[in-house]
This record gives sequence, structure tokens and C-alpha cells, in this order.
Amino acid sequence: MVTESDKSPVDPPVAASAGPASAGVPAEVVDLFDALPNVMFCVKGPDDRYVAVNDAFVRRSGRSDRRDVVGARATDLFPAPLAERYEEQDRLVFDTGEPLRDELELIRRPDGSTGWYLTTKLPVVRDGSVVGLVSVSRDLETPGEEVALESMGRVVEVVHERLDGPLKVADLAAAADCSEGQLERRMKRVFGLTATQYVLRARVDRAAALLVDTDRPIAEVAAECGFSDQANLTRQFGRLIGETPARFRTGRNEGSPPPT
Repeated sequence: MVTESDKSPVDPPVAASAGPASAGVPAEVVDLFDALPNVMFCVKGPDDRYVAVNDAFVRRSGRSDRRDVVGARATDLFPAPLAERYEEQDRLVFDTGEPLRDELELIRRPDGSTGWYLTTKLPVVRDGSVVGLVSVSRDLETPGEEVALESMGRVVEVVHERLDGPLKVADLAAAADCSEGQLERRMKRVFGLTATQYVLRARVDRAAALLVDTDRPIAEVAAECGFSDQANLTRQFGRLIGETPARFRTGRNEGSPPPT
């Protein structure tokens, strides 16, 4: 829990006056993330500078005061190889407007060591332009049995490279260099999902992005995302999203110009 002495005097204006890049994040939201010691939270502007951070982010950057972090870049706070990777991810989100989900990455822990984290970064869009980025990174603590988190990175790569074709649990286990049973235990520990659930979520995520960002026929979207046919996509989409692909596309694109 964060005490009053832990909070910098600049905390309230960080969220209130950082401009459009802060996405209007109120100070209460930052305080809420302060209550999660194993979750790093930050908001970045298009200049790669942090405009809002929680207490866990401050500690994992090796600083003790929020004023040393807000206004800085990753290259000012983290070892060069790690900072370059973070900014490469951020630039991809800013350039494409696409979210980055469940990315395995190394981050410095409070004791100075590095550990594996699971990161999601979402673009903040205003009037059709990406004006900021919000990010959360969850510390993947592994008490007891050692989990080969590096192998999960290979699994994620294989899933996203081969979404348009058949993917079996055996294929993912081979990528992780473990048995199918070990893979399932690791997937549950890291992602909270079975391997099959993870693949399905990745397929639906890609389909949702294509439905919004392109005008390609739904049957074509289904094929590219590895669904057997349009009916299969519609069934799975309805179960997970709560509406058909056509209704989802119409609702998200209503009032927007047609994709180019």
C-alpha cells in the first residue's frame, strides 16, 4: 500500500495536466494501480516520454520519486538493450494503432535483477490519431516449480506466425521443447489459459482487428485467421464477443470513413 509520504507532489497534475497523451487518466486511477505491487502501469506520449506512472513502475525503474520518472524516456531509466526493446514496441503501437497483447519481456525488479513480465500496450486514439499509449506489465513470479518462460515466448511467436493454418497443441509443445502436459501447465501459469484457449483468443483478436481496419469479406477474414469457414468464425465470435462479425464491424466503423 502506498502511504502519503510515498506520493510525489506532482502526482495529481501528472494525470490532470499532462495533455492529450495522458488520455485524461485521473489521479485516482494511478492510485488504484499503486495498490498492485506486482503490476507496472504507465502512460506515454508520442515523444516516448512517460506522463503518468504508478509506484511499482517507479520502483522497478530504480528510482524512489515519481518526479524522476515522469518526463523521462525508457532510455533514461533502463539498461540500453531493454530500453531499446520497450521503445521499439511503443513505436509499433504508435505507428500502427494496433494493441500489443501478452508480450513476454524482461524488466528490472526492485532489487536490480531482471525478471519476466507479461505486458499489454494499448493505443489512445483521439480524432483518428494515436496521441498516447497505456501499458500494464504483470510480474510473472514463479514460486515452487521453475517455469521456462523463455519457451513461452517461442510459443507466442509460433501462434502469431501460423494463425492462418492448423495449430495443434503438439506443435506448440514442440516449439516450447516440452511435453504437452508441461506446456498446458506453463500456459495456465503464465496466461491463465489452456493452449487451445490461447490460440482461439489470438484468432478472434486478429479477426476483430481485420473486421475494423479493412473491408475484406468476412469469409476471407475467417480464412486468414485460421477458422474453417465463415460459419465457424461467426459461431466463435458470437460466443466470445457477444455479437456476429458483421454487427461488430458495423458497430465499430459506424461514423468512420471506409478503410483505405
